[in-house]
Amino acid sequence: MDSAFDPGPAASPRAPLPAGGVTPPLAASDARESSLMEPLERLFGAVRRMASDYAQLAVMDVRRAAVQLAWLVAAGIIICVLAVTAWLALVVALAVWLLGEGMSWPGVLAVAAVLNLLGAGLVVWRVKGVFEHAPFSATLRQLKSQPTKGEKEP
Repeated sequence: MDSAFDPGPAASPRAPLPAGGVTPPLAASDARESSLMEPLERLFGAVRRMASDYAQLAVMDVRRAAVQLAWLVAAGIIICVLAVTAWLALVVALAVWLLGEGMSWPGVLAVAAVLNLLGAGLVVWRVKGVFEHAPFSATLRQLKSQPTKGEKEP
């Protein structure tokens, strides 16, 4: 084996002290080096523990957010099913009433179709305003550092 990197018995922490209790100069320099490295090692350990704690907190927050998103999606699906069922019940009730008033089947179906198209048009008109602004436009503007209205470009 290559012993070029072996510090030998003098640098070993378990090496016995030489006769007379005098520490050799190599051991004194090791003590100084370890006293300089000790605060840095403690700092590194503290930073590492802090980063680990923040990472663990982020993971726990992401898990909680995922569970909340799952509940939100499930509730949205249930709400949509109930809303569609109610809408269909209202359209059928109108159709039955119109049939009772003597309207023909094709006329009743045409009224139901027009009512459904009006409902769809209302939803399209309402949703159109949601997409007026591009998603993340403020973030992208900050990253590109484009001036907003009234600001001068740097």
